[in-house]
Amino acid sequence: MTAAPLEHPVFSEIDRHFARLVGRLSASASPEVILAAALASCQRREGHICVDLRRVAGTCFPKKPEEEGAVPIVLPTLESFLTALKACPAVGQPGEFRPLILDSRNRLYLHRYWEYESNLAQAILQRAQETAEGVNTAQLRDGLERFFPAEVISAEPDFQKIAAETAVKRKLCVISGGPGTGKTRTVGVLLALLIEQAGQKPLRIALAAPTGKAAARLQESIKKLRTTLPCAEVIRERLPEEASTVHRLLGSAPDSARFRYNAENLLPFDVVVVDEASMVDLALMAKLFAAIPRCARVILLGDKDQLASVEAGAVLGDICAGAGDQSCALSSCIVELRKNFRFGVDNGIFALSQAINDGEVAQVERLLSDKDGRRDGLGSDNLPSPSQLKERLSEAVLTGFGEAMRMREPLATLQALSRFRILCALRQGPYGVEAVNRLVEEILREARLIPARERWYAGRPVMVTRNDYDLRLFNGDVGVILPHPDSGEPRAWFLGADNTLRDVSPLRLPEHETVFAMTVHKSQGSEFERVLFLLPDRESPVLTRELIYTGVTRASQRVEVWFDAGILRAALAQTVERTSGLREALWGGEQTPSL
Repeated sequence: MTAAPLEHPVFSEIDRHFARLVGRLSASASPEVILAAALASCQRREGHICVDLRRVAGTCFPKKPEEEGAVPIVLPTLESFLTALKACPAVGQPGEFRPLILDSRNRLYLHRYWEYESNLAQAILQRAQETAEGVNTAQLRDGLERFFPAEVISAEPDFQKIAAETAVKRKLCVISGGPGTGKTRTVGVLLALLIEQAGQKPLRIALAAPTGKAAARLQESIKKLRTTLPCAEVIRERLPEEASTVHRLLGSAPDSARFRYNAENLLPFDVVVVDEASMVDLALMAKLFAAIPRCARVILLGDKDQLASVEAGAVLGDICAGAGDQSCALSSCIVELRKNFRFGVDNGIFALSQAINDGEVAQVERLLSDKDGRRDGLGSDNLPSPSQLKERLSEAVLTGFGEAMRMREPLATLQALSRFRILCALRQGPYGVEAVNRLVEEILREARLIPARERWYAGRPVMVTRNDYDLRLFNGDVGVILPHPDSGEPRAWFLGADNTLRDVSPLRLPEHETVFAMTVHKSQGSEFERVLFLLPDRESPVLTRELIYTGVTRASQRVEVWFDAGILRAALAQTVERTSGLREALWGGEQTPSL
């Protein structure tokens, strides 16, 4: 083997640099070791925690080269990999401090990610085995009956009630459920129950989410519940008023992976609630658990069937993977909400999301055709050719964004823009967000709703793509460009978590992009009344069942899907695969990769 494999376009400069560093540290490192180091770095960038050498040895990598003309690398055999790695001083066993860690299952980790996985698994299992102290069971029973009155006898368990009870009785509670299953109400109830349990003692509660948008939604939902929960006014008043991003909660520093709060400086909270937990990657979740006091309760909310985090890991999926295994203490900490309160059983969005989630391809195709009769909230069409796309988009764009483009009041404009969004699976290509955003702007210019050749035109929606802690703008925050009412100068207006408007100069904005259209990945944590979902015209590794499910469930009233039948079938047959040892560490036994 020569150095040529390192020059393959699948590897980044960071991968190559790390591989060569391992080679220098080992002096006599073999080509197999250098290639394995590059693979470990590359796989981490692709969302995997480690490289499962048993699965990749002797195969072609990558299976589907992204670049035309790139010939896959034929990887060494498992025996060749193991012989070289075990002889290399830069490769250690679990617990050793070496750049690479090879475990007993022949999984190869970057040391930092082996440590994250190991520490997180230990922290989760430790909490799962602990029950909360000092619970007044009579008071809890009365509270549960008040919040969940048994008005109708039903054979179906009340999983919201079970989740609330679990959160009070245990140090760890994981609540999973799709849109409309009542996750946020359940959190409001369980917080009220915990406040009642605390009596006169102040209960320090932290609400957090991975993105600013998700944190704002959580905060607004809890605020609304303050007026409707059947409990004493003093209890309502003690519900938390503010939610933050997880990064802000931990006290992150700009351009640093370190946090103010950590294992040596613990967070000052009794309860930590994290919404949209499926979006939290392994590294961040490990740092969060390390910073939470042992005496505190941890409550994770999310949809285990959504896309995993953009960064490495599929933590929520791994945690929920063995929920039916009653022999494991972790199982008693997990509750899945199944009843949908937003959609009726005949609603198109609900029926389609269920069929996608279950992998029922024929049912998905029936729902997206006229064979099953058009369901409420659901529309579909064949994917137009690239040359026809602009014309076909025109009506949807003018209907969806026309009103907002005529507005000049920031709050009303932001609200109007939030009602409709175009979602794309990819960034690049004729059906990717970059091309679609350009087409939307062309349509609006031709309709004279925005001026030509003006960057900061009124009504331009922008999404922040990099955190800026000085400006308190975070990845995923969406604002709009509008003139200031006094100066007439263009400003970028954002709605804070407390529903107050603030404006910044467009020239001071952190990295951002126009967002008439956005990727499904970026849409996580958001909800729109209407969604136009464009699938691409070719297969892609990112086009998976989870992506289709996530895109469809961003709509609360109507989703329209434009697709090619063959591409849709291929996507539904492909699930997200994240290689890690977390699932096995939590549930034991030989586990398949996270799906």
